[in-house]
Amino acid sequence: MKHDEMEDFNSSLESSVKNAYLESVGGNRRGDKEEELEVIKKIILSAKNIVVATNNPKKFKVIKDILLKILDEKNVNILKIEIPTEVSDLTRMPALNKGLIAVDTTDADIVIARGRLGVPGSGSMLLIMDNKGRILTASLSPSSIIHKENIEDAIKNELISALKRIGIDIYSLIF
Repeated sequence: MKHDEMEDFNSSLESSVKNAYLESVGGNRRGDKEEELEVIKKIILSAKNIVVATNNPKKFKVIKDILLKILDEKNVNILKIEIPTEVSDLTRMPALNKGLIAVDTTDADIVIARGRLGVPGSGSMLLIMDNKGRILTASLSPSSIIHKENIEDAIKNELISALKRIGIDIYSLIF
């Protein structure tokens, strides 16, 4: 993404966040607006530099394969983080902290992080964050003992769900 485009998107997002804060403080917030979703979708679909906060090649491949179906693969750079993220497992919200490590150590337009939601056994969370660490969308999965999916299917479902939450239906974009 061109620097000017990213600044425009960030400016739009900052305006959206500010307006929502002011509406909430004034008691006038009545839910999400179409223009708020559009800003989030544009940030994700226009990203040129995406970092996935994982060292796991299987997790990375699933996420990259899905993203390449909805983004222009000639103009997007999708990388996995080059530093260990296991230290995040010592925190209260490992998935969030993995994402913040990537935000703080890369120049990504967006970061995708996936990890444990909270305490061991709490399930997992996949987050899509912007370059300031703001959460654009996310999805949750129950403990693997409950869903019994392999890691690849769990991550695929989480990413599809996170995108769908903001109106990006990957099936309509690829077919």
